[in-house]
Amino acid sequence: MTRKIAIQGELGSYSHEACRNARHDMEVLPCRTFEDAIAAVKSGEANQAMLPVENSTYGRVADIHRLLPHSGLHIIDEAFVRVHINVLGVPGAKLEDIREARSHLVLLPQCGTFLREHNITGRVSPDNARAARDVAQAGDKHVAALASELAGEIYGLEVLARHIEDNGDNTTRFLIMSPEPNYTRRGAHNMITSFVFQVRNIPAALYKAMGGFATNGINMTKLESYMVDGSFTATQFYADIEGHPDDANVQLAMDELSYFTTNVEILGVYPADNGRF
Repeated sequence: MTRKIAIQGELGSYSHEACRNARHDMEVLPCRTFEDAIAAVKSGEANQAMLPVENSTYGRVADIHRLLPHSGLHIIDEAFVRVHINVLGVPGAKLEDIREARSHLVLLPQCGTFLREHNITGRVSPDNARAARDVAQAGDKHVAALASELAGEIYGLEVLARHIEDNGDNTTRFLIMSPEPNYTRRGAHNMITSFVFQVRNIPAALYKAMGGFATNGINMTKLESYMVDGSFTATQFYADIEGHPDDANVQLAMDELSYFTTNVEILGVYPADNGRF
């Protein structure tokens, strides 16, 4: 039986591209929302989920860090996708024909320079792959989609211009989620441990909690805060560190962390992807 991996969005999205790169042997299951993708894994409809968590240009993906601790899933891998934005038109269209380009709200500003130089008006679509599908169905040579080349392949569109994004280093990081954790040491690079915690209500609690990682020589590659249940006084932190929970220095740091915090929960232990380096 073919194993499935759930994504938020449609076929041809950058999440689909991440699956093609990191889970090419799995069938992609498109879902309407992140919650739907998580639910598909929990119900057994899909074996894993590919979820975007942050973008090098626009920061963290909204809602993901709020969903992860309560998802019931575990991080088993990470993957990076270089976000190349392309102008996709119907067969026979030329770049000079294009008057309107459709894409996701986040993608449009990323290629603002190109659109201005070519007098193309950007129009918001719910999803970049959805934009490609809609352009293909409409068949209007004056309307294009801004999306991945994969979307062009799937919906029969031609690439009229490649890699039009303003930022040449724009990259999205994805986490691969599974119903079961995998704490085995694997991969060619460092192991990453991801966890969430809340600090105790004492002076300098966060400073003291982080001290154990510094004194034990552990590199913390990510630390983000967000409110819990809409409260301005309850803050949860998400962190990534280089190391495995069985490493002696990680154990010491986590012991110190637990003294100054509550609700420490490991979300996953997984090998660092090449895209991190």
